[in-house]
Amino acid sequence: MNYHNITKDDMKNGDGLRVVLWVAGCSHHCPNCQNPVTWDPDDGILFDENARKELLDIVSQDYISGITFSGGDPLFESNREEVYELIEYIKSVYPNKTVWLYTGYTFNDLKKFVPIGILNKIDLIIDGPYIEKFRDTSLKWRGSSNQRVINVRKTIDTGNIVLHCD
Repeated sequence: MNYHNITKDDMKNGDGLRVVLWVAGCSHHCPNCQNPVTWDPDDGILFDENARKELLDIVSQDYISGITFSGGDPLFESNREEVYELIEYIKSVYPNKTVWLYTGYTFNDLKKFVPIGILNKIDLIIDGPYIEKFRDTSLKWRGSSNQRVINVRKTIDTGNIVLHCD
C-alpha cells in the first residue's frame, strides 16, 4: 500500500483531534474530486514500517481522538488488507479511539466485501462517491449530499442505516 500523507492534529476529517492517513489508490475517479492525485495506487510513498510507526505513535497520544482513513479510497482493492490490519490493531490497543473511514463505495456495497469483524471496529463511515451536482459546502464532513456519515455500530445493530449527522 502507498500513501500520500499522514496528517497530524486534524480537525476537519472527523470529531475531535485526529490523525488522517491519506492512502493512494481509487477506482471511483469522481469528476472534480478534491484529491485526484491520490487515484494512482503506485503513486505516493510506500507505507513501510517507518510510516506505520509514525502513524501509531501519533494515534497513541492521549489528545488524539482517533484515526481517519481517507485518500484515494482506503477500500481500494490493494489497500484493504493493510487498512483492515491497521483498524484491527488500533481498536485492540486503543479501544476508545474512534475510527472513521471515507470511501466511494456505498454501505450496501461494503457489506459484500468488508468482513463484519472489520465493520464492527469502524465507528463512522462516510460513504458514496463525490457527485458534483450534489456539491454542498455546508455539509459536515462530506462534499456532496448523496454521501452519508453513517454510525456503523448502530446501523449493524438495527439493520437500518443510522446517520451520525444530516
